[in-house]
Amino acid sequence: MSPAQARERFRAGERVPTAGWCRGWTQANLIAVPERLGYDLLLFAHLNPQACPVLDVGEPGARSTRLFPGDLRTDLPGYRLYRDGAAVADLDDVVAEWRDDLVPFLIGCSFTFERALLAAGVPVRHLELGTNVPMYVTGVACEAVGSLSGPLVVSMRPVPEDRVRTAVEVSGRYPMVHGAPVHVGDPAAIGIGDLARPDFGDPVEVRAGETPVFWACGVTPQAAVMASGVEYAIGHLPGHMAIMDARDDDYRVTS
Repeated sequence: MSPAQARERFRAGERVPTAGWCRGWTQANLIAVPERLGYDLLLFAHLNPQACPVLDVGEPGARSTRLFPGDLRTDLPGYRLYRDGAAVADLDDVVAEWRDDLVPFLIGCSFTFERALLAAGVPVRHLELGTNVPMYVTGVACEAVGSLSGPLVVSMRPVPEDRVRTAVEVSGRYPMVHGAPVHVGDPAAIGIGDLARPDFGDPVEVRAGETPVFWACGVTPQAAVMASGVEYAIGHLPGHMAIMDARDDDYRVTS
């Protein structure tokens, strides 16, 4: 399926997490904030590049970007609306909620390197199960900028102990889409109390002989929106991504 075909299906009403969709095409997190916060968010991303790798930015009020030629208001399979730092609604589209002062950012997504993990023999549990990836708010603080601060969010994939090094090496070749893991092993070390209760997405089992491996997650800007009490923002529903007209291999470092 091409990105355009996927966007057409979402525009028509299909609502589903996008892990595994459009093999070889890059997926991205959406966060749109008022123009007065656009520079703060850009600096926040600059100081927290592993969690917030910016792939594309639109002008205030833009409904598309260079890498996302569809409609940002309708062509994702789910949206989350924030007011004064609180998530107030999950929506099928945001046509009525989109404002002329909103600056849309597309942030890298770890789904981009999952095909490479599979090719290297690293299993991806949520793809096996057909569920959303589990995501957790950590106790690790991001670098604050101006009015924006908040915790790091991570995604987790259980990896067989003898494949952890491979997972680190393979994902490390994709620095613009979170790159190598930020933590391997004990979730309590980064402030996660219960792997069975993710803050976003669906839980997956960590089986005997496996280690939980954590990657920085592009939901981090939404956590900053909540922690900072941002007056108004629109994000994607976690795991329900923007599928762009860019290839996964565009973000792979080969040397």
